[in-house]
Amino acid sequence: MTIDEIYIKRCIQLAKNGLGTTYPNPLVGSVIVHQGKIIGEGWHYQAGEPHAEVHAINSVKDTSLLIDATIYVSLEPCSHYGKTPPCCDLIIAKGIKKVVIGTIDPFAKVSGTGIQRLINAGCDVKIGILEKECQELNKRFLTYHNHKRPYVILKWAETADGFIAPKKRSERAPAWITNTYSRQLVHKWRAEEQSILVGNQTVIQDNPKLTIRDWSGIHPIRISIDLHHKIPKDSKILDQQVKTMIVTTQKNSLINATNLLYEFTDPTPNIADKLCNILHTHTIQSILVEGGTQTIQSFIDLNLWDEARVFKGTTYFKAGIKAPVIKGTLISEEKIIDDHLKKYRND
Repeated sequence: MTIDEIYIKRCIQLAKNGLGTTYPNPLVGSVIVHQGKIIGEGWHYQAGEPHAEVHAINSVKDTSLLIDATIYVSLEPCSHYGKTPPCCDLIIAKGIKKVVIGTIDPFAKVSGTGIQRLINAGCDVKIGILEKECQELNKRFLTYHNHKRPYVILKWAETADGFIAPKKRSERAPAWITNTYSRQLVHKWRAEEQSILVGNQTVIQDNPKLTIRDWSGIHPIRISIDLHHKIPKDSKILDQQVKTMIVTTQKNSLINATNLLYEFTDPTPNIADKLCNILHTHTIQSILVEGGTQTIQSFIDLNLWDEARVFKGTTYFKAGIKAPVIKGTLISEEKIIDDHLKKYRND
């Protein structure tokens, strides 16, 4: 690994601290190096707050060193005025002459203009250091801007005999398949994604809260597909405690509230595609699809998914609703006590 790669790798590590809090902005980390020593570090904490380069520069105690320093950043410095000033202008103003960048920003208002402005100011700019790793870091941001849809993660738990739910329920509550450690991990995942989706049958049968009670962070936007307005009014996802969106074809008697939004769509079979279009208009960059089988299958059938995370527990239902079948590249597997977790990527 080269020196440049070592410092970009550190940028990636720093950037990951912002996972779940920077939406709709990307994850970015920055490191400032002088004569082989890191003199400043930073990452983007939250949308509306200073960017990674600003935090890194502000953390340098002796700013006279900046003129002979190199700034490393995992994503191209911004060149436009948003909620904060352009980072490339700050780099130029501080006299930093060497800039090393992981990957280009796909956002139309940046996309190469930050790099060009740095070059025009006389900076020595290197691009494409650990580019694949930097793109993987911002797979949600890149998917949203390049494919005009959110990054889709499918998640389900199935029994040892391949069922996702029992045939009958004795009460309106989840039939747990995984252990408490696996369930806590799912809450961590919820905190990392911008939204979470279940179909109306899951709401009707399980009455889930879809929050992050077992983790800390920002609750994802709760979403459910309820085309014919069947979700009971006492359902927990309608409690307005967390921002919630219901996608439906029924307009009668549905009133938007502070934390409850109804989005209307045509009754077409490609509901997963329709939903992704709706979420794109709301600048939602990622969605964790938690069920049920019909909802998950709708994304699989359209090949509209990026990752799948599948738990297999030790429970046996012997009968019930069969788990979805997915074809993808297995990228990892691990044991969580007695649960088996496999992760797939759609190549």
